[in-house]
Amino acid sequence: MDKSMMKGVVIGGIAAAAVAASGITGYRVMNKPQFAEVLAVKEVKQTITTPREDCQDVQVQKQAPVKDENRIAGTVAGGVAGGLLGSLVGGGKGKTIATVAGAAAGGYAGNQVQKDMQRKDVMTTTERRCKTVNETSQKQLGYDVTYRLAGKQDVIRMAHDPGAQIPVKDGQLQISPPAAKP
Repeated sequence: MDKSMMKGVVIGGIAAAAVAASGITGYRVMNKPQFAEVLAVKEVKQTITTPREDCQDVQVQKQAPVKDENRIAGTVAGGVAGGLLGSLVGGGKGKTIATVAGAAAGGYAGNQVQKDMQRKDVMTTTERRCKTVNETSQKQLGYDVTYRLAGKQDVIRMAHDPGAQIPVKDGQLQISPPAAKP
């Protein structure tokens, strides 16, 4: 074998090794998964409770302030009326007894009538009544995505629903949200 033939064999061998190496590398690149298969997507939400004050104006009836707590006006007016009616009954000492008895009975009756009138004397006012009520709302936290990559199953939380597949680059999931459409 001469030198030129030897050089040709060596260069050919190196070239063959280079082609073979590039083919293996290309095969590996082509066989790396480009997508992870999405098996399930579960929306994750948080319930938020926000207290707020709910106020309403309400009509309220209260007993009016009493001006004559001892009911003197009713007692006196009833006593006078009872005394006048008692004086119309009988004669002599009987008339005096009837007048006194009429005045006493009239005074008691007048007192009770005034008591009943005071109890029924009401005034209506408007009061503001407030209570705390809780409002609930839902806040989107993301999506728990179950996926399969290279025969292994796992779960990851994502900000968006990835659809049927998740892109893979250099063996890593590409989980950034898709670009907004113009």
